[in-house]
Amino acid sequence: MYYGYGYGFGLDPWYILVIIAFIFSMVAQAKVSGTFNKYSRVRNKAGFTGAQVAAQMLQNAGIYDVTVQRVAGNLTDHYDPRTKTLRLSQSVYDSTSVAALGVAAHETGHAIQHDVGYAPLSLRSMFVPLANFGSRLAMPLIIIGFLFTSISGGGGTLITLGILFFSLSVAFTLITLPVEFNASSRAIRLLEEDGFLASDEIGGAKKVLSAAAMTYVAAAFAAVAQLLRLIAIFGRRDD
Repeated sequence: MYYGYGYGFGLDPWYILVIIAFIFSMVAQAKVSGTFNKYSRVRNKAGFTGAQVAAQMLQNAGIYDVTVQRVAGNLTDHYDPRTKTLRLSQSVYDSTSVAALGVAAHETGHAIQHDVGYAPLSLRSMFVPLANFGSRLAMPLIIIGFLFTSISGGGGTLITLGILFFSLSVAFTLITLPVEFNASSRAIRLLEEDGFLASDEIGGAKKVLSAAAMTYVAAAFAAVAQLLRLIAIFGRRDD
């Protein structure tokens, strides 16, 4: 059994796509950091902190079983549906900046998604263990399969399994996209409707959340590009 390697391991078109995806990811990360830093220096006129906004939004949505906690780090904000805990980083929890309110509202959006049974969030939660399992086993299986193929020609099944496991993590990144975009959409609407940000402040929050959303788009692009490259390298077999 022989694997057709297409363009080989050099700068083939698929590898170039992976490089483009990597550059896109770096640009997206720089963009979100720069945008957050810019609007973290802009104080909201009403003087709300990120924690206050999260708590009030939860109350307005009739959600009383979610705890808002401070967590260490920078931009480590997240909502944990297993424990119903909304964790805000130090740069968001006590901050009165427009950026902080945008991030706090976004994470509250995830809590609201959970409360209303938003289907993509439920699907993503189901995929977490599968994605973690797949990402841990994918490359070891592909490497071992490649070695067996080189020696005896019998590693095709392992390589195929590795690619299938890797596709689970790719699916997770794609499922994440509607979850994140929907949370941001809810956040902007509630910030405006509930009067947390004035009309001339909401634009800053939108820019922060849009920049953050691009990091998820970049991650999905990179994952798909890597999957396509693996398929191009190992996916064609001549018996």
